Amino acid sequence: MKPSDEKKSFEVLGLGEVMLRLSPVGKERVSYCETFEKMAGGSELNVVAGISMLGMRTGMITKLPRNDIGKFIKHKIRYTGTSDDYIIYDDSEEKRLGVYYYESGAYPRLPVVSYDRKGSSFTTFRHSELPEDIYTSTHIFHTSGITLALDEGVCQSAMEMMHKFYKAGALISFDVNYRASLWSEEKARETITSLLPMIDILFVSEETLRRMFGMKGELTEIHREFAKKYSSLKVIASTKRTVISSQKHTFTSLIYDCKEDRHFGDAPYENIDVIDRIGSGDAYVAGALYGLRRFGTIEAAAEYGDAMAAVKNTVIGDMTECDLADIERVIKNHKETGPKSEMIR
Repeated sequence: MKPSDEKKSFEVLGLGEVMLRLSPVGKERVSYCETFEKMAGGSELNVVAGISMLGMRTGMITKLPRNDIGKFIKHKIRYTGTSDDYIIYDDSEEKRLGVYYYESGAYPRLPVVSYDRKGSSFTTFRHSELPEDIYTSTHIFHTSGITLALDEGVCQSAMEMMHKFYKAGALISFDVNYRASLWSEEKARETITSLLPMIDILFVSEETLRRMFGMKGELTEIHREFAKKYSSLKVIASTKRTVISSQKHTFTSLIYDCKEDRHFGDAPYENIDVIDRIGSGDAYVAGALYGLRRFGTIEAAAEYGDAMAAVKNTVIGDMTECDLADIERVIKNHKETGPKSEMIR
């Protein structure tokens, strides 16, 4: 998949809700702690922020309340180098930012996520609030199933935006990112299936392919069958995470080049020291899109995606805190055999 050299304002634009994340300090529990750490998070923001920190220009499309907590989110978006040109502000009396609480786990206690996002400002977002020239401004448009599931009006707007970006020549990137707490498998399958004919880059887990889409067989054959059914697909990427414990994971992925009928999977990152797993899947998407956009190969997509996901697991917060030098050092170290340095100094 060769990247276009056409001049655009953005490499990637993402559409989605940005929320306030509140987490107990350390390993405390939400139901007993008295202090929360305040952070920003949201699937699509995690993706475009990750790409931005690797050096490509990205932008976030979202809607925030025009108040101090909305200002906090705007500052966090700007901190990553992500453009806030397409942030819409809610001035209504009902304006609010969605909140989620994240409790870190410790074996045998699992991590817990609790949402308080119903009726947030983002659920009032409509594509008519955006300028028409946005549709010719980017090489890639990215969104996810989370955004489609939040609100019927948002879903219709997101689908219309995908059509407009697609017609304008942008590549459409979509992460299925199924959340059972937001919608049923039946509704998700019906909605996403209607969009597949215009999706170029699909991120979908093996579990979702088997459960939601009813696919059977080896993952390589599932990818091939899916690509035959939806000929618009250029790339299908599925992550593979093995949870050893709350603090130890192994991570890799399998990527399929649909046009060349070719798979690639890199050696896994084994026994990752997990500090905070939230956003690691989004970090993978960021790295994979960066690799595809910069190098145009599934090998680069897998290398950068796997490395970004592995590093994200080791830092607190939803977003990956690293730059290109950090990631390329991780990739280089991952490929080396024999003795390795235990410290950078």
